[in-house]
Amino acid sequence: MSTEVYLIRHGETMFNNLNKVQGWCDSPLTVKGINDLKRTARALAQVHFDNMYSSDLKRAIDTVHLMKDFNQVSEIGKIRKLPEFREVFFGSFEGDDIDKTWQKVAVKAGLGLERNVSAIINQVGMTKFRQATKQADPRHLAENNQELNARMVRAIAKLHDLTATEHRILLVSHGDFIKTLGIKYWNQSNGVSDIPFPENGSITQGILDERGKFRIIEYNQMAFE
Repeated sequence: MSTEVYLIRHGETMFNNLNKVQGWCDSPLTVKGINDLKRTARALAQVHFDNMYSSDLKRAIDTVHLMKDFNQVSEIGKIRKLPEFREVFFGSFEGDDIDKTWQKVAVKAGLGLERNVSAIINQVGMTKFRQATKQADPRHLAENNQELNARMVRAIAKLHDLTATEHRILLVSHGDFIKTLGIKYWNQSNGVSDIPFPENGSITQGILDERGKFRIIEYNQMAFE
């Protein structure tokens, strides 16, 4: 049996608003983030889900509980937290200014003082970008492409094990993680090095088939537009 997966990016957080690097570190949802999520939740209020899951970071947990509270047609019990669906880990850069971080990564990638992350990725590719981030990190803790890809594969396998009897689920994750899933599993990405970053509160829909093969069919949809 195939499972429909509704991947939701958490709402806007304080660190999003302050332009800070936010991977495994956490910050609370903003008022705007909560209000945007309410619109997404209202749009999904009549969609039946067999279960709901989230990353184990608080901004994702708060988001999934809001989705659960607004849904009128699902009977959801305790939310299962899945650390495999955490955001990308940025090591020593966690909590730092985003522009200054990407400048350091760009220098390590041989591009000078470029601050735009999409420009960096388009010039060197995602694999080299991830590796440059790890190299620029003073402690070399940031996830590189190989480590992140292995975690994505584990995440999909774990989800397949959990959802064998579930027709439709909702799962709250994070922007860079969802984008990287999109590059790997969305056929419209055509293997390009970068795709648009998903918006806070956006919906990315996928199909997880009975063999455990995952594909994304709709990416970064705003339910309240």
